[in-house]
Amino acid sequence: MAVPGDPPDKGPDGGDDDYRSVVFDEDFVRAARLQEYSAQERMGEHARAVRSRSVWSGGAPNRTSTPGRGARQGMLLVLLIATAFAAAVYMGLRNPYVPPPGGPARPLTSTVVPLAPTAPVPGGLPPELYADSPAADYRVGAAGITLPAVRRTHHFTDVQIVTALSIAKDYLVQSSLDPDVLAGAAARPVRVLLDPDQVEQFDRSMTSPAGDGRHAATGWLVRFDPATAVMADPRVRVNGTLAFEEVTSDLLEVTTDHTFVYAVRPATGAPAAAEGASLFTVRRELRLRFDREDLAARRLELASAYVMAGPQDCSADPAAGFRPLLAGASPTTVGPAASDPYASGRPRRTAGLCGVLATPPSATAPEARPVSPAP
Repeated sequence: MAVPGDPPDKGPDGGDDDYRSVVFDEDFVRAARLQEYSAQERMGEHARAVRSRSVWSGGAPNRTSTPGRGARQGMLLVLLIATAFAAAVYMGLRNPYVPPPGGPARPLTSTVVPLAPTAPVPGGLPPELYADSPAADYRVGAAGITLPAVRRTHHFTDVQIVTALSIAKDYLVQSSLDPDVLAGAAARPVRVLLDPDQVEQFDRSMTSPAGDGRHAATGWLVRFDPATAVMADPRVRVNGTLAFEEVTSDLLEVTTDHTFVYAVRPATGAPAAAEGASLFTVRRELRLRFDREDLAARRLELASAYVMAGPQDCSADPAAGFRPLLAGASPTTVGPAASDPYASGRPRRTAGLCGVLATPPSATAPEARPVSPAP
Protein backbone atom coordinates (compact mmCIF):
# COMPACT_ATOMS: atom_id res chain seq x y z
CA MET A 1 0.00 0.00 0.00
CA ALA A 2 1.39 3.34 -1.06
CA VAL A 3 1.85 6.04 1.49
CA PRO A 4 1.17 9.63 0.40
CA GLY A 5 4.46 11.35 -0.45
CA ASP A 6 6.19 8.14 -1.57
CA PRO A 7 7.32 8.08 -5.20
CA PRO A 8 5.14 5.98 -7.49
CA ASP A 9 6.30 2.53 -8.48
CA LYS A 10 5.63 3.18 -12.15
CA GLY A 11 6.30 6.12 -14.38
CA PRO A 12 3.56 7.97 -16.25
CA ASP A 13 3.86 5.54 -19.15
CA GLY A 14 3.49 2.51 -16.91
CA GLY A 15 7.21 1.66 -16.97
CA ASP A 16 9.79 1.81 -14.25
CA ASP A 17 10.78 5.30 -13.14
CA ASP A 18 14.32 5.99 -14.52
CA TYR A 19 14.94 8.59 -11.85
CA ARG A 20 13.92 6.49 -8.89
CA SER A 21 17.50 6.29 -7.56
CA VAL A 22 18.22 10.06 -7.93
CA VAL A 23 18.22 11.98 -4.66
CA PHE A 24 17.40 15.68 -5.08
CA ASP A 25 19.26 16.99 -2.05
CA GLU A 26 19.82 20.62 -1.07
CA ASP A 27 23.12 20.97 -3.00
CA PHE A 28 21.43 19.70 -6.18
CA VAL A 29 18.65 22.22 -5.84
CA ARG A 30 21.09 25.08 -5.19
CA ALA A 31 23.12 24.15 -8.25
CA ALA A 32 20.10 24.24 -10.55
CA ARG A 33 20.30 26.88 -13.27
CA LEU A 34 16.57 27.64 -13.05
CA GLN A 35 14.75 28.97 -9.99
CA GLU A 36 11.03 29.23 -9.47
CA TYR A 37 9.67 32.68 -8.64
CA SER A 38 7.83 33.03 -5.36
CA ALA A 39 4.01 33.23 -5.31
CA GLN A 40 4.13 36.97 -4.75
CA GLU A 41 6.54 37.45 -7.67
CA ARG A 42 4.34 35.40 -9.98
CA MET A 43 1.33 37.64 -9.24
CA GLY A 44 2.74 40.40 -11.40
CA GLU A 45 1.48 40.84 -14.94
CA HIS A 46 3.44 38.96 -17.60
CA ALA A 47 5.61 37.48 -14.84
CA ARG A 48 7.53 34.38 -15.79
CA ALA A 49 7.32 31.19 -13.81
CA VAL A 50 11.04 30.69 -13.49
CA ARG A 51 14.25 32.73 -13.78
CA SER A 52 17.84 31.81 -14.61
CA ARG A 53 20.32 31.73 -11.77
CA SER A 54 23.48 33.80 -12.20
CA VAL A 55 26.65 31.83 -12.14
CA TRP A 56 27.94 34.37 -9.65
CA SER A 57 25.07 33.86 -7.23
CA GLY A 58 25.72 30.15 -6.92
CA GLY A 59 22.00 29.53 -6.55
CA ALA A 60 21.89 31.21 -3.14
CA PRO A 61 18.38 32.09 -1.96
CA ASN A 62 19.61 35.37 -0.44
CA ARG A 63 22.66 37.63 -0.56
CA THR A 64 24.01 36.52 2.77
CA SER A 65 24.28 32.87 1.90
CA THR A 66 27.63 31.21 1.11
CA PRO A 67 28.52 31.10 -2.64
CA GLY A 68 27.93 27.78 -4.28
CA ARG A 69 30.44 25.49 -5.99
CA GLY A 70 29.85 27.05 -9.45
CA ALA A 71 30.46 30.56 -8.16
CA ARG A 72 33.63 29.54 -6.40
CA GLN A 73 34.95 27.85 -9.55
CA GLY A 74 34.10 30.88 -11.69
CA MET A 75 35.84 33.27 -9.35
CA LEU A 76 38.87 30.98 -9.16
CA LEU A 77 39.05 30.82 -12.98
CA VAL A 78 38.92 34.61 -13.30
CA LEU A 79 41.60 34.94 -10.61
CA LEU A 80 43.89 32.51 -12.43
CA ILE A 81 43.45 34.32 -15.76
CA ALA A 82 44.20 37.69 -14.15
CA THR A 83 47.28 36.29 -12.41
CA ALA A 84 48.62 34.75 -15.64
CA PHE A 85 48.05 38.00 -17.55
CA ALA A 86 49.82 40.05 -14.87
CA ALA A 87 52.75 37.62 -14.84
CA ALA A 88 53.05 37.79 -18.64
CA VAL A 89 53.12 41.60 -18.59
CA TYR A 90 55.69 41.64 -15.79
CA MET A 91 57.99 39.15 -17.51
CA GLY A 92 57.69 41.07 -20.77
CA LEU A 93 58.83 44.26 -19.06
CA ARG A 94 61.68 42.60 -17.16
CA ASN A 95 62.88 40.47 -20.08
CA PRO A 96 62.22 42.22 -23.39
CA TYR A 97 62.33 40.10 -26.49
CA VAL A 98 65.84 39.55 -27.80
CA PRO A 99 66.08 38.56 -31.48
CA PRO A 100 67.77 35.22 -32.08
CA PRO A 101 71.50 35.38 -32.87
CA GLY A 102 72.66 35.43 -36.45
CA GLY A 103 73.84 32.41 -38.38
CA PRO A 104 77.36 30.99 -38.41
CA ALA A 105 80.20 33.39 -39.15
CA ARG A 106 81.28 33.53 -42.77
CA PRO A 107 84.90 32.90 -43.80
CA LEU A 108 87.28 35.83 -43.99
CA THR A 109 88.07 37.21 -47.43
CA SER A 110 91.38 39.07 -47.59
CA THR A 111 93.56 40.90 -50.10
CA VAL A 112 97.20 41.65 -49.35
CA VAL A 113 99.03 43.97 -51.76
CA PRO A 114 102.81 44.52 -51.59
CA LEU A 115 104.01 48.04 -52.34
CA ALA A 116 107.28 48.28 -54.25
CA PRO A 117 109.56 51.33 -53.87
CA THR A 118 110.80 53.30 -56.84
CA ALA A 119 114.07 54.32 -55.15
CA PRO A 120 116.49 52.88 -52.60
CA VAL A 121 114.98 52.56 -49.13
CA PRO A 122 116.18 55.33 -46.71
CA GLY A 123 117.95 54.20 -43.54
CA GLY A 124 118.93 55.74 -40.24
CA LEU A 125 117.98 55.95 -36.59
CA PRO A 126 114.26 55.29 -35.85
CA PRO A 127 113.56 58.72 -34.22
CA GLU A 128 115.10 60.49 -37.19
CA LEU A 129 113.22 58.36 -39.68
CA TYR A 130 109.91 59.01 -37.94
CA ALA A 131 110.57 62.74 -37.62
CA ASP A 132 111.27 62.99 -41.34
CA SER A 133 108.16 61.05 -42.45
CA PRO A 134 104.38 61.60 -42.65
CA ALA A 135 104.18 59.62 -39.38
CA ALA A 136 105.89 62.42 -37.45
CA ASP A 137 102.60 63.46 -35.84
CA TYR A 138 101.19 59.97 -35.40
CA ARG A 139 100.56 58.73 -31.89
CA VAL A 140 102.47 55.83 -30.40
CA GLY A 141 100.86 52.41 -30.02
CA ALA A 142 97.28 51.99 -28.81
CA ALA A 143 96.98 55.74 -28.23
CA GLY A 144 96.69 56.11 -32.01
CA ILE A 145 93.52 53.98 -32.08
CA THR A 146 90.80 56.35 -30.92
CA LEU A 147 87.09 55.61 -30.61
CA PRO A 148 84.51 57.74 -32.41
CA ALA A 149 81.58 59.52 -30.80
CA VAL A 150 78.90 56.98 -29.90
CA ARG A 151 75.18 57.25 -30.48
CA ARG A 152 72.64 54.47 -30.16
CA THR A 153 71.08 52.88 -33.23
CA HIS A 154 67.56 51.56 -33.69
CA HIS A 155 68.32 48.12 -32.23
CA PHE A 156 71.63 48.60 -30.36
CA THR A 157 72.21 50.65 -27.23
CA ASP A 158 75.14 52.98 -26.77
CA VAL A 159 76.62 50.50 -24.27
CA GLN A 160 76.55 47.73 -26.88
CA ILE A 161 78.18 49.99 -29.46
CA VAL A 162 80.94 50.98 -27.04
CA THR A 163 81.49 47.27 -26.37
CA ALA A 164 81.83 46.54 -30.09
CA LEU A 165 84.27 49.42 -30.59
CA SER A 166 86.38 48.38 -27.61
CA ILE A 167 86.58 44.79 -28.93
CA ALA A 168 87.63 46.16 -32.32
CA LYS A 169 90.35 48.23 -30.67
CA ASP A 170 91.56 45.19 -28.72
CA TYR A 171 91.78 43.26 -31.99
CA LEU A 172 93.83 45.99 -33.66
CA VAL A 173 96.18 46.19 -30.69
CA GLN A 174 96.71 42.45 -30.48
CA SER A 175 97.01 41.88 -34.24
CA SER A 176 99.10 44.95 -35.12
CA LEU A 177 101.10 45.97 -32.03
CA ASP A 178 101.81 42.89 -29.90
CA PRO A 179 105.60 42.27 -30.11
CA ASP A 180 105.23 38.47 -30.08
CA VAL A 181 102.62 38.57 -32.84
CA LEU A 182 104.80 40.89 -34.95
CA ALA A 183 107.76 38.51 -34.54
CA GLY A 184 105.68 35.52 -35.62
CA ALA A 185 106.13 33.88 -32.20
CA ALA A 186 102.49 33.99 -31.10
CA ALA A 187 98.99 33.97 -32.55
CA ARG A 188 96.81 33.19 -29.53
CA PRO A 189 96.22 36.87 -28.53
CA VAL A 190 94.40 37.25 -31.87
CA ARG A 191 92.78 33.82 -31.93
CA VAL A 192 90.91 34.25 -28.64
CA LEU A 193 89.09 37.31 -30.02
CA LEU A 194 87.62 35.49 -33.02
CA ASP A 195 84.19 33.93 -33.43
CA PRO A 196 84.51 30.13 -32.90
CA ASP A 197 83.25 29.56 -36.45
CA GLN A 198 86.38 31.27 -37.82
CA VAL A 199 88.95 29.58 -35.59
CA GLU A 200 89.55 26.66 -37.96
CA GLN A 201 90.20 29.02 -40.88
CA PHE A 202 92.51 31.11 -38.70
CA ASP A 203 94.50 28.06 -37.55
CA ARG A 204 94.96 26.90 -41.14
CA SER A 205 96.12 30.39 -42.13
CA MET A 206 98.77 30.28 -39.41
CA THR A 207 100.04 26.76 -40.12
CA SER A 208 99.64 26.68 -43.93
CA PRO A 209 99.38 30.27 -45.18
CA ALA A 210 98.40 30.74 -48.81
CA GLY A 211 97.64 33.70 -51.04
CA ASP A 212 94.21 32.35 -52.00
CA GLY A 213 92.15 35.17 -50.54
CA ARG A 214 91.13 33.03 -47.53
CA HIS A 215 94.27 31.77 -45.79
CA ALA A 216 96.82 34.60 -45.79
CA ALA A 217 98.23 35.00 -42.29
CA THR A 218 98.79 38.68 -43.02
CA GLY A 219 95.08 39.08 -43.67
CA TRP A 220 94.43 38.32 -40.00
CA LEU A 221 97.43 40.05 -38.42
CA VAL A 222 100.72 41.84 -39.00
CA ARG A 223 103.83 39.72 -38.76
CA PHE A 224 107.30 39.81 -40.28
CA ASP A 225 109.30 36.98 -41.72
CA PRO A 226 111.69 36.36 -38.79
CA ALA A 227 114.47 35.47 -41.21
CA THR A 228 114.20 38.86 -42.94
CA ALA A 229 113.46 41.64 -40.44
CA VAL A 230 112.90 42.35 -36.76
CA MET A 231 111.65 45.39 -34.89
CA ALA A 232 114.22 48.15 -34.37
CA ASP A 233 111.91 50.23 -32.17
CA PRO A 234 108.91 48.89 -30.22
CA ARG A 235 107.14 52.26 -30.43
CA VAL A 236 104.91 51.80 -33.48
CA ARG A 237 103.31 54.92 -34.94
CA VAL A 238 99.55 54.62 -35.56
CA ASN A 239 96.86 56.78 -37.14
CA GLY A 240 93.36 56.01 -38.40
CA THR A 241 89.63 55.88 -37.80
CA LEU A 242 86.86 53.57 -36.62
CA ALA A 243 83.22 53.74 -37.70
CA PHE A 244 80.13 51.69 -36.87
CA GLU A 245 76.87 50.87 -38.62
CA GLU A 246 73.81 48.74 -37.84
CA VAL A 247 73.53 46.22 -40.68
CA THR A 248 70.45 44.33 -39.42
CA SER A 249 68.44 44.30 -36.22
CA ASP A 250 70.88 41.72 -34.85
CA LEU A 251 74.16 42.66 -36.57
CA LEU A 252 76.51 45.54 -35.92
CA GLU A 253 79.46 46.30 -38.22
CA VAL A 254 82.62 48.20 -37.31
CA THR A 255 84.95 49.44 -40.06
CA THR A 256 88.58 50.21 -39.24
CA ASP A 257 91.07 52.07 -41.43
CA HIS A 258 94.51 52.50 -39.86
CA THR A 259 98.08 53.08 -40.95
CA PHE A 260 100.82 51.43 -38.87
CA VAL A 261 104.43 52.53 -39.30
CA TYR A 262 107.16 50.19 -38.00
CA ALA A 263 110.89 50.76 -37.64
CA VAL A 264 112.62 47.53 -38.69
CA ARG A 265 116.19 46.32 -39.15
CA PRO A 266 117.79 43.23 -40.68
CA ALA A 267 117.18 40.02 -38.77
CA THR A 268 120.89 39.24 -38.90
CA GLY A 269 123.56 41.55 -37.54
CA ALA A 270 124.27 43.40 -34.32
CA PRO A 271 121.16 44.83 -32.60
CA ALA A 272 123.20 47.93 -31.74
CA ALA A 273 123.38 48.86 -35.41
CA ALA A 274 120.22 50.89 -35.13
CA GLU A 275 121.40 53.31 -37.78
CA GLY A 276 120.57 50.59 -40.26
CA ALA A 277 116.83 50.83 -39.48
CA SER A 278 114.17 51.65 -42.04
CA LEU A 279 110.44 52.28 -41.98
CA PHE A 280 107.83 49.75 -43.03
CA THR A 281 104.23 50.92 -43.46
CA VAL A 282 101.06 48.79 -43.31
CA ARG A 283 97.62 50.11 -44.21
CA ARG A 284 94.82 47.86 -42.85
CA GLU A 285 91.15 48.26 -43.75
CA LEU A 286 89.04 45.75 -41.80
CA ARG A 287 85.32 45.00 -41.54
CA LEU A 288 84.38 43.49 -38.19
CA ARG A 289 80.91 42.14 -37.42
CA PHE A 290 79.18 41.58 -34.09
CA ASP A 291 75.93 39.84 -33.23
CA ARG A 292 74.48 39.94 -29.70
CA GLU A 293 76.18 36.68 -28.79
CA ASP A 294 79.55 38.07 -29.89
CA LEU A 295 79.05 41.19 -27.80
CA ALA A 296 78.22 39.13 -24.72
CA ALA A 297 81.29 36.90 -25.24
CA ARG A 298 83.59 39.82 -26.26
CA ARG A 299 84.55 38.36 -29.62
CA LEU A 300 84.19 39.33 -33.28
CA GLU A 301 83.80 38.07 -36.82
CA LEU A 302 86.44 39.37 -39.22
CA ALA A 303 84.47 39.71 -42.46
CA SER A 304 87.09 41.21 -44.79
CA ALA A 305 90.59 42.64 -44.81
CA TYR A 306 92.31 44.82 -47.39
CA VAL A 307 96.00 45.30 -46.64
CA MET A 308 98.74 47.30 -48.39
CA ALA A 309 102.29 47.00 -47.08
CA GLY A 310 105.70 48.23 -48.19
CA PRO A 311 108.40 48.61 -49.15
CA GLN A 312 108.41 45.05 -50.46
CA ASP A 313 109.49 43.31 -53.60
CA CYS A 314 106.57 42.65 -55.94
CA SER A 315 107.78 39.09 -56.42
CA ALA A 316 107.54 38.35 -52.70
CA ASP A 317 104.51 36.42 -51.48
CA PRO A 318 103.29 38.27 -48.38
CA ALA A 319 100.78 35.58 -47.30
CA ALA A 320 102.97 34.01 -44.59
CA GLY A 321 104.67 37.19 -43.36
CA PHE A 322 105.97 40.51 -44.57
CA ARG A 323 109.49 40.64 -45.97
CA PRO A 324 110.49 44.30 -45.97
CA LEU A 325 113.08 45.74 -48.29
CA LEU A 326 115.54 47.16 -45.77
CA ALA A 327 117.71 50.26 -45.68
CA GLY A 328 119.57 50.83 -48.96
CA ALA A 329 117.73 48.05 -50.83
CA SER A 330 115.97 48.54 -54.15
CA PRO A 331 113.33 46.38 -55.79
CA THR A 332 114.76 43.48 -57.75
CA THR A 333 111.81 43.16 -60.12
CA VAL A 334 109.72 45.68 -61.95
CA GLY A 335 106.43 43.84 -61.77
CA PRO A 336 104.85 41.08 -59.70
CA ALA A 337 105.84 37.45 -59.89
CA ALA A 338 104.87 35.68 -63.09
CA SER A 339 101.73 33.55 -63.06
CA ASP A 340 101.58 30.31 -65.01
CA PRO A 341 97.97 29.52 -66.02
CA TYR A 342 99.08 26.02 -67.10
CA ALA A 343 100.55 25.10 -63.72
CA SER A 344 98.63 22.60 -61.64
CA GLY A 345 97.52 23.25 -58.10
CA ARG A 346 95.78 26.20 -56.56
CA PRO A 347 96.87 29.51 -58.14
CA ARG A 348 97.78 32.48 -56.05
CA ARG A 349 94.79 34.79 -56.16
CA THR A 350 96.85 37.87 -55.38
CA ALA A 351 99.32 37.17 -58.17
CA GLY A 352 99.56 40.27 -60.31
CA LEU A 353 98.58 42.56 -57.44
CA CYS A 354 101.37 44.96 -56.64
CA GLY A 355 101.34 48.65 -55.92
CA VAL A 356 103.91 51.40 -56.22
CA LEU A 357 105.06 52.92 -52.95
CA ALA A 358 104.63 56.68 -53.19
CA THR A 359 107.23 59.10 -51.86
CA PRO A 360 105.23 61.87 -50.13
CA PRO A 361 106.88 65.08 -48.91
CA SER A 362 108.90 64.68 -45.72
CA ALA A 363 108.11 66.53 -42.53
CA THR A 364 111.28 68.63 -42.74
CA ALA A 365 112.23 69.17 -46.38
CA PRO A 366 109.97 69.13 -49.43
CA GLU A 367 112.75 67.72 -51.57
CA ALA A 368 113.50 64.69 -49.32
CA ARG A 369 110.73 62.15 -49.64
CA PRO A 370 110.74 59.05 -47.37
CA VAL A 371 108.70 56.02 -48.28
CA SER A 372 105.06 55.50 -47.28
CA PRO A 373 102.15 53.68 -48.91
CA ALA A 374 99.87 55.28 -51.40
CA PRO A 375 96.54 56.38 -49.90
